[in-house]
Amino acid sequence: MTETLPAPVSPVFINRELSLIAFNRRVLELAQDTSLPLLERLKFLCISSANLDELFEVRVGSLTQQRRAGIDRPDDSGLTPVEQLSQVYTRAHELVRDQYHTLNDEIIPSLAESGIHFLRRTHWNEAQALWVKQFFRRELLPLLTPLGLDPAHPFPRILNKSLNFVVSLEGTDDYGREGWMAVVQAPRALPRIIRMDEEAAGSEESFVFLSSIIHAHVHELFPGMTVTGCYQFRVTRNSDLAIDVDDDEDLLKTLQGGLFERNYGDAVRLEVADNCPQEMIDFLCDRFKLGEQAVFQVHGPVNLNRLMALYGLVSRPDLKDAPFTPRIKSELGPESNIFETIEQRGAILLHHPYESFLPIIEFIRQAASDPKVVAIKMTLYRTGRDSAIVDALEAAARAGKEVTAVVELRARFDEEANIDITTRLQKAGAYVAYGIVGYKTHAKMALVLRRDGSRLKRFVHLGTGNYHPGTARIYTDFGLLTDDRFFGDDVNKLFMQLTGLGRGMRLKRLLQSPFTLHSGMLERIHRERDHALAGRKGLIRAKMNALIDRQIIEALYEASQAGVHIELIIRGVCCLQPGVPGLSENIHVRSVMGRFLEHPRVFYFLNDGDDELFLSSADWMPRNFFVRVESCFPIDAPEIKARVMNEAFERYLADNTGAWTLGPDGVYTRVKRHHNAKPRSAQQSLLDDLS
Repeated sequence: MTETLPAPVSPVFINRELSLIAFNRRVLELAQDTSLPLLERLKFLCISSANLDELFEVRVGSLTQQRRAGIDRPDDSGLTPVEQLSQVYTRAHELVRDQYHTLNDEIIPSLAESGIHFLRRTHWNEAQALWVKQFFRRELLPLLTPLGLDPAHPFPRILNKSLNFVVSLEGTDDYGREGWMAVVQAPRALPRIIRMDEEAAGSEESFVFLSSIIHAHVHELFPGMTVTGCYQFRVTRNSDLAIDVDDDEDLLKTLQGGLFERNYGDAVRLEVADNCPQEMIDFLCDRFKLGEQAVFQVHGPVNLNRLMALYGLVSRPDLKDAPFTPRIKSELGPESNIFETIEQRGAILLHHPYESFLPIIEFIRQAASDPKVVAIKMTLYRTGRDSAIVDALEAAARAGKEVTAVVELRARFDEEANIDITTRLQKAGAYVAYGIVGYKTHAKMALVLRRDGSRLKRFVHLGTGNYHPGTARIYTDFGLLTDDRFFGDDVNKLFMQLTGLGRGMRLKRLLQSPFTLHSGMLERIHRERDHALAGRKGLIRAKMNALIDRQIIEALYEASQAGVHIELIIRGVCCLQPGVPGLSENIHVRSVMGRFLEHPRVFYFLNDGDDELFLSSADWMPRNFFVRVESCFPIDAPEIKARVMNEAFERYLADNTGAWTLGPDGVYTRVKRHHNAKPRSAQQSLLDDLS
């Protein structure tokens, strides 16, 4: 007899922005983890700072626009835009305070103990001060342009996230103008940390902040005047590019016009030196139209992310993760015919970065040079300017092959690189499409048509990550190479949708956004619920970057109440609240982080033994379901399915070194390893076994 659901408990949701700050808190915890190599800890500190920048540029920018428009509709967590902004600023202040504590009280002292020194200007000896003076006059003075403020010199436009100094002055210049205030802008091309000459520094690895050098010699920019104060500041602006694609004939030209203005959007945050006088802060807030909550006074450089340069400036393997070489099997290397290998094996799974990304590059390279290949179709989202894949597509087009590239021009913060790629490919004779108006093309897929005797055969690559060799070394992702005819047919239909017009092109194996992925996931979650209500075992496992979609979360709540066991591994934002009695006590959420950025999207449904496993380019977010073109493909081959289950789930659910669990109170707690337990790191075990 089928059981009935218990009386419903009102669903609860975690605010998206607060969950994102909680994610950056976990990144910061890695920077504070003394078991990690020191320069890796510095890297995590920089990442937490860069992530916070993007939070302000995109999410806070959007909330600020809603507040100014008078929108007071609460989100799923029940918070209005004004309430969200208040809590975001409060949590961000706490995070920034801890970031600088980590830098000043933990990382910099530890670096000094390891022989890497940041020399503060208050501690320079005579030789060091002389070196700084000479460096300033030789390298900086010619580049710096002081901007005195008076009726003829209004407050300048300040570039988003640039380093600037507000300077207070006394005295009169040659024109009889009385000094009051000036702004000095540091060119972005200048490094933020500078290695000091070994002889002057007294050690091999000694560095000085650019801000310290400018502070020490800013008076040279105002001869005859008295500098009474100099304070660094940095403004973060709303950088979400708003393009009205419906009113423009050419998206590329429209984007080119909008990219410059992005750097001067509305201000959402002001970072200033902690010793900056209140009158100066008030002056800057007035210029940027910011309130008190948007002011962050910091003890140290205003852009922690630029400290990432230190990682490459020092050669200290003992302070970094051990290097590794991704594994590449001989049958997938440049000496083999990759198409024959795919035909022999049917399907090949690659798990990056443990397994090399080179076979994917080789797949396109060989397609470009193989006389049997007649056409290549590919989506490009984040690929990078100097891309071997783009080189191969360009060569294929020049060789007369039919090359179709669907380039997503609106990939946030990669727009300029994608415009360059588009121009290159068009000049080579490739057909370049920008996707579908109103929908970002986020699917990662490549299709090669190769003549096999009298017929054309399709070879396909589908992945969870971008076609970017650089990120493929630091992001974890799955990719599948196959000659499966159903996959080939489905991918061909997807490209027909992206480049042409038509209706009724139903896919046989793949799920896609914006049409079948959302409903397909809901259907499978409901099916697990129904199995559990009928007394059968229900199990859902999902691994992704973010879980935000309300309908999916509500379906998971229903499944939990029915008795389905749900295990979620979510790296970043999670709006679902697990462990709530009567609502989500059968749902467990963990976040696993480490050396590599976890990026795969993997979905598993037990289905009473007839289980289903999917890999996807899409997170469970409204944008991925409804305003993007995404692909989600099944994994059926038993050997490959077993690999994915082990490498995406079992190892991560057992991780006790880099895992956090999300509690019913909405707080993440780092998993503590029992003193007798063996350390288990999912990433390290994959490095050991695959690379």
